[in-house]
Amino acid sequence: MGLTGTPSLLNLGIDMVNMYRAKAIVLFLLAACALPARADEPLGIGLEGFPYPHDVRYLPLLMNGEPVRMAYMDVAPTGTANGRTALLLHGRHFFGEYWKDTIAFLAAAGWRVVVPDQIGFGKSSKPDVALSFHGLARNTRALLDSLGVGRADLIAHSMGCMLAVRFALMYPEAADRLVLEGPIGLEDYRLKVPYSTREELIAASRAQTRESIERFFRGYFVHWQERFQVYPDVAWRWTLGPEAERLHRVSAHSYAMAYEQPVVYELARLRARTLIVVGERDRSAIGRNLVTPEIRETLGRLPELAHEACEVIADCTAVTLNETGHIPHLETPDRFHAVLFSFLALPPGGSLDSGFSPARPASTKMNATPR
Repeated sequence: MGLTGTPSLLNLGIDMVNMYRAKAIVLFLLAACALPARADEPLGIGLEGFPYPHDVRYLPLLMNGEPVRMAYMDVAPTGTANGRTALLLHGRHFFGEYWKDTIAFLAAAGWRVVVPDQIGFGKSSKPDVALSFHGLARNTRALLDSLGVGRADLIAHSMGCMLAVRFALMYPEAADRLVLEGPIGLEDYRLKVPYSTREELIAASRAQTRESIERFFRGYFVHWQERFQVYPDVAWRWTLGPEAERLHRVSAHSYAMAYEQPVVYELARLRARTLIVVGERDRSAIGRNLVTPEIRETLGRLPELAHEACEVIADCTAVTLNETGHIPHLETPDRFHAVLFSFLALPPGGSLDSGFSPARPASTKMNATPR
């Protein structure tokens, strides 16, 4: 819906971005001193040796009777603490590390930031079992409970948005604000995409090449930058590791979860205040490669789907960022963070202009406590 309203908060969001950018330059220069891994060096199934921006801890869990470990980062505020916690939920082809700039931004603004790798992803265990959003949400609640976190602002990307919706429905008392970035799951893919068996999905995963992986990841962005290269490199290096076959099977399980467990029919039940942020050029959808060009044209129309979702969610704002693809927090981080902070800082009853799409911001300061 189109909302009018709080230019001071929007400017505050821009100011926060600029303070963060000054700190990020220092971190970038430090990171630049590290020697990059070769793009053909195999990676272990738990991303052994792949650096994360903060210490990684592990929560022991049981999943279908099998002991597993859930990796996570728990980052303290670097600015004046505001007493709030942000929970960041990654997408299907990513892991907690890709949130590093958003972690730094929120920590500077006063948030404690908790960033799990879901079971089956990143540095967490990769059991060869069917996955469910209900199960992942339960694991995530167990993590928050173990950390003494009763409520959190949920910030999710891509397939992580389906998990965030399921979490907010299962545990409404634990979900404060809800931010869905480039959300997969605003449509029911079963209506247009043909069903694939686990065996077919595993075979397709095995058939990936260095070139096909590169094309896939580049499709997420309007303007490719070299700093994004790490993500297709990791995806390829994983296939060279000794447990690649298990990874292919886990990939099939995660695809089946997103395909078979829609959340779109339950959006009206959400009670958390919600922001949906999409890239103007985002056309991401489960199974796009399995349909005809004519059907593909009707899938993943994220700007339209975001506004349709806000028509049914009780308290919802949709913001579209121009010249941006599937991952605003990587491709246009300044604009994404300005919108994010402005939304999280809104006082009760305040509103965010859905047309807000800041250009590159440039000045700095503050943290927020309003809920």
